[in-house]
Amino acid sequence: MEKGLLVVISGPSGTGKGTICRELLKRVDATLSISMTTRAPRPGEKEGRHYYFTDRERFEAHARAGGFFEHAEVYGERYGTPKEPALEALAKGRDVILEIDTQGAMQVREAYPEGVFIFVVPPSLAELKRRIEKRGGESPEKIALRLSKAEGEMAYREKYDYAVVNDKLARAVDDVRAIIRAEHLKVESNRRKKDAAGTVDH
Repeated sequence: MEKGLLVVISGPSGTGKGTICRELLKRVDATLSISMTTRAPRPGEKEGRHYYFTDRERFEAHARAGGFFEHAEVYGERYGTPKEPALEALAKGRDVILEIDTQGAMQVREAYPEGVFIFVVPPSLAELKRRIEKRGGESPEKIALRLSKAEGEMAYREKYDYAVVNDKLARAVDDVRAIIRAEHLKVESNRRKKDAAGTVDH
């Protein structure tokens, strides 16, 4: 059985990577990677669907045991991507989609370099600013801070396997689907070549 692909999708805030992932899961047979966190569930959040909720002691024990692809502290709470559920799905031939920030993605690349890393970029910084402003509820100072952070994150683009420009959502989703399909074909092609090499008479 062919192993599944770990597809890591990230990019600056406001590029629409979360929307791409949601639409992608409607069109491909894949599993969404669920993060573990020490924060309390918010109204409507369900265990194993939105997050795996735990306490800090168990989280830290999991981290010491090497149970995360990546983990970090955000606003005083711990977040991490558990390895076991993803590796089990991959072993069964299912693709796993992981939406994560750029720093987390670099940790995942260290832990699982055979993953497929896709960077989502906006058509322009001006368009990114428009999208962030459209969300509303943020001061000009916070918007400027988000844009500054986004410019810094754009430098990570060269560390990814693919870059997808999200100018039209449907096109961006199709581009990601095409990347996943191409990666599966590449894996199958490589396996056939190895199998053929193993049957050549000498």
